[in-house]
Amino acid sequence: MNVASVAAASANTAAQTQNAVGLSVLKKAIDIQAAGALALVQAVPAAPAPGAAGSVVNTWA
Repeated sequence: MNVASVAAASANTAAQTQNAVGLSVLKKAIDIQAAGALALVQAVPAAPAPGAAGSVVNTWA
């Protein structure tokens, strides 16, 4: 067995591991951002019913 081929295989395995870890971190970051966005959307108050106080703007004032 050639030492260069063993070194190349080891480097390839290390690169694959780095890619897998990077992808895992990216997925985790996307999940955290999605949870934050969902919390913001759920925090928006409901619109007032038509005709209710605050739903009409007086343009004659």
